[in-house]
Amino acid sequence: MNAVHPSPEQWLRDLDLIVTAAKAAGEKALTYFRQNPDVQWKNGGRSPVSEADFAANDILKEKLLAARPNYGWLSEETDDDEARLGCETVFVVDPIDGTRAFIAGKNVWCVSVAVVHGGRPVAGVLYAPALDELFEASLTSVARKNGMVITASPGHEGVIRRIALAEDVIPVLESGYRTGISRVPHVPSLAYRIAMIADGTIDGTVVKKNSHDWDIAAADLILRRAGGSLCDLQGQTIVYNRPDVTHGVMCAAENAALSALIAAAQGLESH
Repeated sequence: MNAVHPSPEQWLRDLDLIVTAAKAAGEKALTYFRQNPDVQWKNGGRSPVSEADFAANDILKEKLLAARPNYGWLSEETDDDEARLGCETVFVVDPIDGTRAFIAGKNVWCVSVAVVHGGRPVAGVLYAPALDELFEASLTSVARKNGMVITASPGHEGVIRRIALAEDVIPVLESGYRTGISRVPHVPSLAYRIAMIADGTIDGTVVKKNSHDWDIAAADLILRRAGGSLCDLQGQTIVYNRPDVTHGVMCAAENAALSALIAAAQGLESH
């Protein structure tokens, strides 16, 4: 187990560390952007991974574990080591969230880094270098975008809600809720999509099953510190660093608007 004695100051120091590392990894990835990087396919040919993903991952792993050698490590681009389960504090990393967008030359991709302690994120950063955007938060600090405090949009009765949804999810939503929303087109990066709720660009999202810890841990904290939440269909907060790092259907929105979205999405449990 880690010999870590958590404190608000510790998480702020960790936030400074992961911001610096995420910027370095993002700038490295940017050197491959729109340069036709080498691409491989994993998960039976379903998921692409580029040389930029690996280069960014190497920077993050080297910088973060050198600074916190007693923390565990969970990354999309590193073979899983069950030793992380014995660590109370773990780095949860996606070197490039939105790899398909990155490969296609689209701007919406980001480096996602979280510090998870006791199953919950305590520091998180999303760096989108092609957009020149940095989202950050800690357990004891507000959420910020490029240094400015951000807040999720409050719900208002009768106002059309901007909800990011896959097209096949719309018919499954409860009909009354469905009439009061405007569908936001596909956002390639799940982490960035959740951050869009945190800064009020959109009002909510429904996340289909089979996302992973590294897709959501940093964005989860940023949204929470901005006045929103990411929950499962039972309204439970997400627990990280379990043996199984995949998740079921989830909903994210500003806190006052979340329960209605969860209720409307119940049909997705069996979808």
